[in-house]
Amino acid sequence: MIANPQPRNMTIEEYLDWEPLQDYRYEYVNGEVFAMTGGTIPHNDIALNFYRILYPHLRARGCRINVADVKVQVSPHSPYYYPDVIVSCDPLDLNARKFIQYPKLIIEVLSPSTEARDRGEKFAFYRTIPSLQEYILIESEKISVESYRRGDGRMWLYYPYTLGEIITIESIDFSCAIEMLYEGINFESE
Repeated sequence: MIANPQPRNMTIEEYLDWEPLQDYRYEYVNGEVFAMTGGTIPHNDIALNFYRILYPHLRARGCRINVADVKVQVSPHSPYYYPDVIVSCDPLDLNARKFIQYPKLIIEVLSPSTEARDRGEKFAFYRTIPSLQEYILIESEKISVESYRRGDGRMWLYYPYTLGEIITIESIDFSCAIEMLYEGINFESE
């Protein structure tokens, strides 16, 4: 998704009251709101493919999975982001109505316009969430997946995946062929 800054600064309370009344989704970072505009069809299809293969696995374990329209609260003070896919197994999130507070897994599908922000700013903030165990970045322009898994202390372990490999997500005890994420994706231009 593409983020466009909006001219208005607001408090978290103002944002949480204002945003549900808007026609678009807005992320919130330190008083600023950013409109989330539409992504590409491959971007959307990759997120939905991941959702489809994870849903039955997670529901059997009492976890919830959401796609695109559910925000995560990084901290009570800021920011609030809309990941492409978010998984929480925390009982406090199972009946959440406004946002997820205790994600175990966050997945972002990379687009040329959002890649730097997903790799930089967002990952820096996501690493501060104590419950987060894995952060996965999925390329939308080629077959490539990167997984960052929480290690000891402040260490995050890096696992790259490419064509023909099996992706392992330890935090939810799940594995799948990388090709499943890219099912139906055409990389040729229109």
